[in-house]
Amino acid sequence: MNLWLPALPDATLIPLWIKIAYTVFVAVLVPVYWKKWGLANFLWFSDVALFVMLAAVWLESSLLASMMGVAVLIPEIAWNVSYFVQLLTGKRLFSLTDYMFDSTKSRFLRALSLFHVVLPPLILWMIWKTGFHESAFWYQVLFGWAVLLFTFLFTSPAENINMVFGPGAKPQTRLSPKRYLLLVMLGLAIGIYLPAYLILQLVF
Repeated sequence: MNLWLPALPDATLIPLWIKIAYTVFVAVLVPVYWKKWGLANFLWFSDVALFVMLAAVWLESSLLASMMGVAVLIPEIAWNVSYFVQLLTGKRLFSLTDYMFDSTKSRFLRALSLFHVVLPPLILWMIWKTGFHESAFWYQVLFGWAVLLFTFLFTSPAENINMVFGPGAKPQTRLSPKRYLLLVMLGLAIGIYLPAYLILQLVF
């Protein structure tokens, strides 16, 4: 089992072709997303997970893979349920996949977003290969809070990335922005991270 450092060549857990294919995909996605959505878009937790998993597959890191399992497994499963239900039945469940059915966006751009489909099984497979790290919850809480704080301080409320300014598309006005951010931080840790951690701990 490996936490941070790369495995020795004779103990490699992740096939080289997976590492290379994943790297090539990220290398294609980054300039396209940067041009279309801007640099701040990469602060969305799904995009953060995409980059962290790039490091995880190369380092074969149990800790990084486990952190991303705690961080995004539940939201990514929700994304997939919403996407495939609408794709197969035409019924809209959540707004988070609306852009996948927006014909004004190129098919290539939408196809790149199919990394949401690949990410959950990749994370689970990585955890199965490298083991589940028992400290992933606390590391991810600190990391996730840092991402939220950075997003709050350096992005526009109009973009509402990671919903740090409001629960929907627009900033909320009922609470002070800092108080709302605190609620988001606590809600993320208790409502998303903790259940995912307990499930992964039970399974692995």
